[in-house]
Amino acid sequence: MTRRIDVTGAGGVRLAAWEFGDPPKGEPGILVPAQAGPEDHARPRPPGGAPQEPGGGPGRSPGVLLLHGLMGRASHWASTARWLSERHRAVALDQRGHGQSAKPPQAAFTREAYVADAEAALEQLGLAPAVLIGHAMGALTAWQLAAQRPDLVGGLVICDMRASALGAASQREWADWFKAWPLPFATLADVRKWFGEDDPWVERPNPSRGAFYAEVMQEAADGWRPVFDPEQMLRSRETWVYDAHWEELAQVRCPALVVRGLDGELGRAEAQEMVRVLPRGQYAEVADAGHLVHYDQPEGWRAAIEPFLDGALREAGPGAS
Repeated sequence: MTRRIDVTGAGGVRLAAWEFGDPPKGEPGILVPAQAGPEDHARPRPPGGAPQEPGGGPGRSPGVLLLHGLMGRASHWASTARWLSERHRAVALDQRGHGQSAKPPQAAFTREAYVADAEAALEQLGLAPAVLIGHAMGALTAWQLAAQRPDLVGGLVICDMRASALGAASQREWADWFKAWPLPFATLADVRKWFGEDDPWVERPNPSRGAFYAEVMQEAADGWRPVFDPEQMLRSRETWVYDAHWEELAQVRCPALVVRGLDGELGRAEAQEMVRVLPRGQYAEVADAGHLVHYDQPEGWRAAIEPFLDGALREAGPGAS
């Protein structure tokens, strides 16, 4: 069973947070099937409004908050969250506009809103001082929050996210790419095939990429379509793609691990420069992995981050100075 907890984000936007391991006995919350459908968007929150869940805090092990990238969803972290939950409370967040979180047409999709949402999740779920694990855009959110609220963040894992500006040409490429999607897909098998083989952005067949995108599709009356609005994704991306983020990276004081797949979007030279800029930076890379490191090589991903997490969570835990 998968456990869902509603969180109130910036501007009152409703966010869905998820635990994929067995929850401790007696905790409030909602149990839903692992493959919850769109009808679960309107589930009520636990009594008393925003839940104040046991997590970090005096005498407790610090928690872990997992933040997916653009177009992702919390369930992309299910495998990672399950092994983390053997020893720590691990929660994955559907960020605004993604997964089963709200997608209000007029909501803010700014960097400030995403960071404020993650801050709200840490505080309402009682996870702090937490280790943040972020992929792509989620990694940027994580390091921006770590720079702004060092009291809430005890460690940071940055997975395949560049600190350099990507520029206007990149944004145009993304807009054109969304237009190229052959929507609607007739079946999930068609989704897996297009994103894993036929997508012009695919250099060689990649089944894990197909599985990744199948996870963010839902069945509509005419076929399979994304759970997100592509226009909202472009609005989200536009708020960070033109800017470099080195200054905020340099403000992160907690231990931080930069992870890249050898075939990912973050090059080795830039990754190592990020490690140099981070006051307490470390570096790891995963062979035979691309941008979707935790999907391409789940065992290699675990081997790369687990030693760092053990140290960071121990440092952030009860009794740490």
